[in-house]
Amino acid sequence: MGGTIGGVGSPQTLSEADRRIVASWAADCAERVLGLFETAAPRDSRPRDAIARTRAFARGELDVAEEIRHRFRGGAAAREVSDPAAVAAARAAGQAASIPHMGAHALGAAAYAAKAAGLAAPDRPDAVNDEIRWQLRQMSPPVRVALQQLPPVGENRTGPLGPGLLASGLLGTIILDLQVGLANPGPSAPRRPRSQRTTPRPG
Repeated sequence: MGGTIGGVGSPQTLSEADRRIVASWAADCAERVLGLFETAAPRDSRPRDAIARTRAFARGELDVAEEIRHRFRGGAAAREVSDPAAVAAARAAGQAASIPHMGAHALGAAAYAAKAAGLAAPDRPDAVNDEIRWQLRQMSPPVRVALQQLPPVGENRTGPLGPGLLASGLLGTIILDLQVGLANPGPSAPRRPRSQRTTPRPG
């Protein structure tokens, strides 16, 4: 069941218990590409700190209100680097850190992580799909159940999955693939026709 934002219910919020469940998975996704950011900015610990706080939130060590106040720190590091893969990796950490606010950010973290993986391997056309498959394999049954409560990307305007950045371009395609994968019993990412695949672009 979704929570409320300013007294208005949103299916993208998820319950506090479900946000803690998906936070651990999102932290795993973001941490997988963290090295791309740290190679570009080895002295900037904000994304690593954001992932650590996300894990602490998942363990129940930090409360929702406190983490909502901290949620922008990890993503802000993206403005300090120019390498596109590093930017996407920092944004993955920032999305993970925003899960205490809305559970839908878990899919945003995964999408940015997969985008980062693709940008880091331009010679591997399947790099993004490979990362999506890995992300689907890492989902525990409770994570899958929680994420299945989220509305389809691009259809609900009350959170980050609504029409806008996460619903457009490669990010939207990745989230769509994740949501299709959630509905299928197998762990593999759905294989779209080649004409429908999106090549990662900087930014």
